[in-house]
Amino acid sequence: MVCLGNICRSPMAEGILRKKAFDKGINIEIDSAGTGDYHVGEHPDKRAVETMAKCGIDISDLRARQFTVTDFDEFDEIYAMDDSNYKNILSLSRNELDESKVTMILNLTNKGENRSVPDPYFGGLDGFDKVYYMLDDACEVILQNN
Repeated sequence: MVCLGNICRSPMAEGILRKKAFDKGINIEIDSAGTGDYHVGEHPDKRAVETMAKCGIDISDLRARQFTVTDFDEFDEIYAMDDSNYKNILSLSRNELDESKVTMILNLTNKGENRSVPDPYFGGLDGFDKVYYMLDDACEVILQNN
């Protein structure tokens, strides 16, 4: 799960997918990162933590990290939250195999539309709620495909 700073969308997606996988008894490795290094080592945004807690998911222990080229080796699937981060991830790819692992996450629920998960950082709590439901639907599709 990859967004810009790894404090809003991608840790929310990581938390949602972890909970869903645990609840279904599916053992997969899940992580999140940001294409920027602005928040490396920081906790997720308090509003993201609050939104997730309302939904029974604790992401307060997560720490932001930056996406690196080695993530292509560590993960079979890489989900970008928006077009800008999608392009940033692809700029680090080494070959077609790396590129084939990258998908816009909302293409799972809106095939071929290349829709972005809106960045709730500069808005209020309602933006985080909307992002939660978008990511919840997409994460359900991920688990249906595994």
